[in-house]
Amino acid sequence: MLSVEDNETITRVGPGTPGGNFFRQYWLPFAVSSELPQPDCDPVRIMLLGEKLIAFRDSNGKVGLLQNHCPHRGASLFFGRNEEAGLRCVYHGWKFDVTGQCVDMPNEPAESNFKNKVKATAYPVEERGGLLWAYMGPRPTPPPMPDLEPNMREDMRRTIRASQQECNWLQVLEGDIDTVHAGFLHGGSWLPEERQEGTFAQYVVKDRRVHFEAFDTPIGACAGAWRPGPEGMKYWRIAQFIMPCFDMAAPGLLGYKVGAICRTPMDDEHTISFFINASREMNAPVGVDRFGGNPTMPNTTDWFGRFRTVANQRNDFEINRELQRTNRGHGGYSGIDGGAAKQDQAVTWSMGTIYDRSHEHLGTTDLLVIRTRRRLLNAIKALRDHGVTPPGVDDPELYRVRSGGIFLPWEADWVKETEDLRKGFMEHAGLDPAITGDER
Repeated sequence: MLSVEDNETITRVGPGTPGGNFFRQYWLPFAVSSELPQPDCDPVRIMLLGEKLIAFRDSNGKVGLLQNHCPHRGASLFFGRNEEAGLRCVYHGWKFDVTGQCVDMPNEPAESNFKNKVKATAYPVEERGGLLWAYMGPRPTPPPMPDLEPNMREDMRRTIRASQQECNWLQVLEGDIDTVHAGFLHGGSWLPEERQEGTFAQYVVKDRRVHFEAFDTPIGACAGAWRPGPEGMKYWRIAQFIMPCFDMAAPGLLGYKVGAICRTPMDDEHTISFFINASREMNAPVGVDRFGGNPTMPNTTDWFGRFRTVANQRNDFEINRELQRTNRGHGGYSGIDGGAAKQDQAVTWSMGTIYDRSHEHLGTTDLLVIRTRRRLLNAIKALRDHGVTPPGVDDPELYRVRSGGIFLPWEADWVKETEDLRKGFMEHAGLDPAITGDER
C-alpha cells in the first residue's frame, strides 16, 4: 500500500506537480501519425499531461503542438486556418508557425514589428515509426529520443494500436506488469488439456500459483515470475517497467518478441495507450493483435474524443453473465469476451479514476508493482528535492530491452541466463514463437 501523500505524488501529472515535472523530462508519444494525415489537414485537440494543446501538420509536413488559447485574446486555435506553413487564428488573423512564433498580424499596421515579440507556447515534436512524440520539458535543446526498439525497427513490420483509458495512467500500467492475473482474468476458464501440449499457454493454467523475483534496472525494474514447466524446467515470464510510463508485458517469446506499451497520461483521470509492435513477418495479414478485442469508435473533436473504446463502463464492458456462469471459452471466467485488453480495461477502470492505494493489501506476486512504485517515487522526489535528472532521460540506449517467456533448467540463474535475450536489437537463432501457444 501507499500513503495518501505518496499516492498523490505518483499519480498527479498536471503542470507544476512533482509527477508532472517528472514526466516533462521525457519524450512522450501523444498521437498516431495518421491523426494528422497530410499537410494542412484539420488541427486536432490534444490533452497531454493536463494541458490543452492543438496539434497541426503544416504545409511542409512538420507537426506543431501549440497552446490552445491564442496569445492575443484567448480564442481557441482549434478553429484556426491551417495554411501556408502556419496555423492562423480566425478571430483576428494572427498566424503561428510550428515553433509558436507569430509570423503574421494582418490587423496591425504594416510598419509594426509586434509579431516578432509574440510567441505561443509550443512543444518540440518528433515523428518516428508512425508515432508523434512531444517534449514538454524545460531544456532549450531536448534530450535524445529513447531507443525504443519496436518504434525504430525499419527492417520489421511495425504496427500501432491506440486506445483511451478512463482512469489514471498508473493503474493501467500496473495491470500490464502484473503477470499473475493472466491465469485468472484471461485464462481462468482454460483447462490444461485444452491448451497445446508443452506450450507456455498450457503451463500458465497448469499451476496458477506464481513465484516472483525482481531487480532494479538502470531504466526501471524487471521481474521474473516462474511456475513449474516441463520436467526439470521452470516456465519464466519476464516483464519490464521502463521510465516514465512504458512497459513490456510478459506474454510472448523472450528474445523474439519486439513490442512495448506506452501509457501516456492525458490528465490525471485519462490515459492514451499505444501498443507498439514490430514483426519479422513483413507480409502477415493485419488482423487483431493479442492486445486487441475492444475496437475503438470513430474519433470526435472533443478533448477526450480520441480512441474511445466500444466496450466501456457505460455498457459494463458488454459482460455476459451467462457466459460467466458457464466458465467456458476465452471470456468464460470473467464473462467478458473479446480479448485481454477488454478484460483489463474492465478491472482497471472499475477501481475508479484514481485508486486510493492506502486501502490495498499487497502480496508476494505484487513484487514488480511494488518495485515500480518505489522507482517512480524515488525518481520524482529526487527531481523535486535535489534536481536530479530522472533515469533514462540522457541515456536512450537504456530503452533497448525486451520481455517475454522462456523455459529454463530448474536450478538456472534466470537473470544471468536471460541477459542477452533481454537486450533489444539482437537476433537469436533457433527461437520458435510457436512455443507460446498463444498464451496471455
